[in-house]
Amino acid sequence: MTDSVEGRVLLTIDVGNTNTVVGVFQGDHLAESWRVKTDTRATADELALLLRGLLADSDVPDGIAACSTVPAVLHELRGVFARYYPSMPAVIVEPGVKTGVPLLYDNPREVGADRIVNSLAAFHLYGGPSVVVDFGTSTNFDVVSSKGEFLGGALAAGIEITIDALAARGARLFKVELARPRSVIGKSTVEAMQSGLLYGFAGQIDGMVRRISEELDAEPAVIATGGLAQLVIDECETVTEYEPDLTLIGLRLVFDRNRI
Repeated sequence: MTDSVEGRVLLTIDVGNTNTVVGVFQGDHLAESWRVKTDTRATADELALLLRGLLADSDVPDGIAACSTVPAVLHELRGVFARYYPSMPAVIVEPGVKTGVPLLYDNPREVGADRIVNSLAAFHLYGGPSVVVDFGTSTNFDVVSSKGEFLGGALAAGIEITIDALAARGARLFKVELARPRSVIGKSTVEAMQSGLLYGFAGQIDGMVRRISEELDAEPAVIATGGLAQLVIDECETVTEYEPDLTLIGLRLVFDRNRI
């Protein structure tokens, strides 16, 4: 492949525990993106059909970059690339792939590919130090140094997991829409749950970011991403940036670093 990315069409795939995000870049520009539910039982053929349906109105990709936190889906994705895109350059973020992110972690193999990719994109876009708050199945706090190193972070239960747990474990509780209630002091069970979820998560974000900032002895850029970020960040005092496509951008950067 040439060094120029102008006019290149890149397919990016981020497989999460709950959702899979697919994006198409035209050069450095994200032209299209889709969010679908992750099906851990999907076969390679089914995944290929899904991709072909999504890409029906897009140009044929020149390359593919992917990451996955779901081993079963990652296995099937390899089958998709081998059978349906055998001659297309494909980069899967895993040990041995160049990311340019030093992992200052006790066991670097424990770090999820999405956390590495997010750290790369955050440093590329906003510099360091920075904190990525990824609102997914879990709420991830990923800390990036002023040199672009992944320092570690924190993991907490995500919003949807918490909603499901409340409904499942509380005899008189049920699933509610995450929306802003009339007041912090709820006047009904629905409002009380909404208040606890919305303001509780916002308080968790702010509390964790402040503690991380104290350890860093710095004021980091705080970048929110993930499917549920928009529901909470308006109530957060510490979030400075919102980038919904952070992982896809990181996948593009990884692909560029591994081009032949």
